[in-house]
Amino acid sequence: MKISYNWLKQFIDIPESAEEIGKVLTATGLEVEGVEPVERIKGGLQGVVVGQVLTCEPFMVKDKTLHLTTVDTGAGEPATIVCGASNVAAGQKVVVATVGATIYPAEGEPFTIAKRKVYGQPSEGMICAEDELGLGTSHAGIMVLDTDLPNGTPAIEYFGLQPDYVIEIGLTPNRADAASHLGVARDLKAVLNRPLCIPTVEEFTVYSSRFTVGSSLNVTVENTEACPRYAGVVISGLTVKESPDWLKDKLQAVGVRCINNVVDITNYLCHELGQPLHAFDLDKITGHQVIVKTLPEGTPFVTLDGVERKLSANDLMICNSEEPMCIGGVFGGTKSGVTEQTTAIFLEAAHFSSAWIRKTGTFHSLKTDASFRFERGTDPNLPVYALKRAALLLLDVAGGEVSSDIFDIYPQPIAHFSVPVKYKNVDRLIGKTLDRTLIKRILNDLDIQLHDETPEGFTASVPPYRVDVTREADVIEEILRIYGFDNIELSETLATDFLSGFPTVDPDKQKLRVANLLAANGFNETMTNSLTKPAYSAAIAPTLVGEDVQMLNPLSEDLLVMRQTMLFSGLESVVYNLNRRQRDLKICEFGKTYHKVEGKYKELSHLVLLMAGHQAAESWFEKDQKLAFHDLASAVQLVLQAMRVTTVEKQEITDKTIFEYGLTYTLNKKPLVSFGQVRAKLTKILDIKQAVFYADFDWAYLLKQYQDKVRFTEVSKFPEVRRDLSLVLDKTVTFEQIRQAARKYERELLTDVNVFDVYEGDNIGPDKKSYSVSFTLQDASQTLTDKVIDKTMQKLMIAFEKELGAVIRK
Repeated sequence: MKISYNWLKQFIDIPESAEEIGKVLTATGLEVEGVEPVERIKGGLQGVVVGQVLTCEPFMVKDKTLHLTTVDTGAGEPATIVCGASNVAAGQKVVVATVGATIYPAEGEPFTIAKRKVYGQPSEGMICAEDELGLGTSHAGIMVLDTDLPNGTPAIEYFGLQPDYVIEIGLTPNRADAASHLGVARDLKAVLNRPLCIPTVEEFTVYSSRFTVGSSLNVTVENTEACPRYAGVVISGLTVKESPDWLKDKLQAVGVRCINNVVDITNYLCHELGQPLHAFDLDKITGHQVIVKTLPEGTPFVTLDGVERKLSANDLMICNSEEPMCIGGVFGGTKSGVTEQTTAIFLEAAHFSSAWIRKTGTFHSLKTDASFRFERGTDPNLPVYALKRAALLLLDVAGGEVSSDIFDIYPQPIAHFSVPVKYKNVDRLIGKTLDRTLIKRILNDLDIQLHDETPEGFTASVPPYRVDVTREADVIEEILRIYGFDNIELSETLATDFLSGFPTVDPDKQKLRVANLLAANGFNETMTNSLTKPAYSAAIAPTLVGEDVQMLNPLSEDLLVMRQTMLFSGLESVVYNLNRRQRDLKICEFGKTYHKVEGKYKELSHLVLLMAGHQAAESWFEKDQKLAFHDLASAVQLVLQAMRVTTVEKQEITDKTIFEYGLTYTLNKKPLVSFGQVRAKLTKILDIKQAVFYADFDWAYLLKQYQDKVRFTEVSKFPEVRRDLSLVLDKTVTFEQIRQAARKYERELLTDVNVFDVYEGDNIGPDKKSYSVSFTLQDASQTLTDKVIDKTMQKLMIAFEKELGAVIRK
């Protein structure tokens, strides 16, 4: 938001420079992003001063009369200047461009004044005409000034063209009160403890002594929820024309395009007071009716930019007796706007509901100066004052007269916020005990009145334009930001009256660690949209924990709901890459799913892995091998090991809604991860014709299992021993059953069990398979003997025969 430094000075006395004011505002919470000069005339008349001609002697050059003058420019020694103007004379006050000044003429290129000889005579400056300085177009002669200003006074002061400065404020959404020059001046009033100078509107009553044109106008507000207050006034007999220079200078300084004197005054008040206004051509208000209401869904309306828009049923419209004229608080219409033929206007000032304006602006993708302020919240007590101020300015720049009393429809006045405040909480949150008189002074300067005062506290009465101050902590923040954060001393030791139990596990660090691990193993991390199609959740409905979370204002048919599974957003990434000839894919993503369970909303955190294609890139020295279930299982184990999860229970997935086949790992009977090959029926929805493997971790539950503790053990002095067995088993027996049986019968010496070959064929019979399994044995206290090893292996073989019906192959 742009604030003019010179404009700000009309509200408060600020001898400080614009840069100093910028620092003050930043300290109060209005962060100043930059201070830029604004020149009202190019070059700013730098080096151009008021001078006085002391002597003037003519001399001839080729039938042309020139003048050799001496001029007092306030620099000590008079300057000798050759001047060709016929009207130069001794004793005149003139405008002098001194040596080194760069001037920008109305026509032609800029040039710099230098010491030089003109027809043999020394010249140390230039006595200027108005076109030579870009102040006009006349070249009839030099400018002769009627002034008592001392010689050497900068010419810019004489012409009243002092440069302005634009203070760029990064306005946060909660500070709607500061969206104007008055709002910023209020903060300066409090922090600098200086009075405000508010323009008076007392003269308004003089002009409103008779009512003619506006007496037949009728104003009605049908929707008081969307428009709690609506005010207006009729001004007739005005002339629409170009705005005066002072008005154009103000608006151009803050980046507003000038249109005409009437529209410019409404824009001026918007930036001066933060109260948007709108002017309607009175002759175009059909039936002399102004009605504030909503219209049926789909009603066409052409806005000022020439675009026909279909209205929403929630758009608040300003209408006449036959048709809409304006989208209230957002944008005007083409038919009721002010033109050069306008002679009478109805001037509107209102307080609209921020929620209604925000919805309308979003629906139509419209952002205007008016909607910017209404969306954040305006002062409901300002419209009538703004109308009077605007009327007086309009009478000054456009003529005419006030032709009606002020219409003011305000059925339920908005009360001040009452906020109880305890001094002990003020001291506690600020970290310092402030003088109670100072606290009261700060709050009073912020227009926050104190009631029910006691030694323990008070009740703050907060004006409704401070939409961000509704709690005790907000009031205390106001005190602190005006007092100054830099004025709070830091003690040598910092302490607090509350210590939270800091988590031992940093979720972000763990997420980064796992992401880096997966990336090192060939995975690419993705981020996909949380909005998706409802058809996806319908395809796997039996596995979901709740209903879809519907979007109230969906962007498209494909983004109607928030996802309940990350499967399909992952499959969309797969098909996106497959369509671009990326055949071998390993994808991981951290994300959330969203569910509506028994009327309550729920978010769940996930880590998902997707794999498709081949194990490795195509190569001449290695045969292509397609990815299989065990490749995904290895990646799952990699994640579990990284999170230090070593013991899980494995269950085969019997519900075939998502997986053709797969496993679920549980911990304490709660699912930790489910993984397997995605059903072809689901991949077909996205036209994927190859196998896709998918793993879905409960990331929040997995994080809870991580213990940031490392245990160290000495490397064993005694060697480990490996023994292999070949087991013929039913095809239904899994390797996990072999592992569990081995652990059950040998706990002390068995350190690892691994399968290194699987065979199926006619040699072992139908419905059979052969596992080649290795067993690693080690004793931490002594070297294993053959007797102990054989005894252990015999125990294991008996276990496999008994538990699994295994046949031990020799």
